[in-house]
Amino acid sequence: MRHNPRHASEDEGLVRRLVLEHPWATIVSAPGGQMVASHYPVMLDPHASDLALLTHVGRPDEVQHQFGHDHEVLVVLQGHHGYISPSWYVPGTSPAPTWNFTAAHLHGVPQVLEADENLHVLTDLVAHFESHVDNPLWLDPQLGAPLARGTVGLRIPIDRFTLKVKMSQDKDDVSLHQVIDRLRADGPYRHDALAADMERARDEGVGRP
Repeated sequence: MRHNPRHASEDEGLVRRLVLEHPWATIVSAPGGQMVASHYPVMLDPHASDLALLTHVGRPDEVQHQFGHDHEVLVVLQGHHGYISPSWYVPGTSPAPTWNFTAAHLHGVPQVLEADENLHVLTDLVAHFESHVDNPLWLDPQLGAPLARGTVGLRIPIDRFTLKVKMSQDKDDVSLHQVIDRLRADGPYRHDALAADMERARDEGVGRP
């Protein structure tokens, strides 16, 4: 990602929140110099004090990525994002249109889980996401075993990360308020969730002096 100190953050807590709120991840590797990308849900390892992700991939993705050969992967996470028109700023502030977003690049070497660990992670993933529905259906380990055989479980300890929270922090307070209002107004660029993210970043002082 293009570096901008105003939008950069080293707050691991914000990364953890991004994983919880936007768990659909892109896993990128380059075994033998050839780029491979896959898309899977991730969750935080609840038993780790350090930042680590749990996930699984469907076979044969593990072969394409060559997991188990001790090479690093890049995990890309993205929060709410949307177009920001310069017409929403105080007149004369900036002529440039832009895009507000939250994104994180996480780096680590995946650990391939044994079959019993993979089944445990699979049931934990289902339980994690089912906990948010009205009538959750838990995955019984016996019923889940055939499903687990078609997957490869991964634990990815995160060695380092880059986090960017770009929420109009470089704009004056009036322009910031107007952008939030426009994102909540009817029209093609309405994005209530992005407006809420902007308010949260403003209230938490993310990226502001």
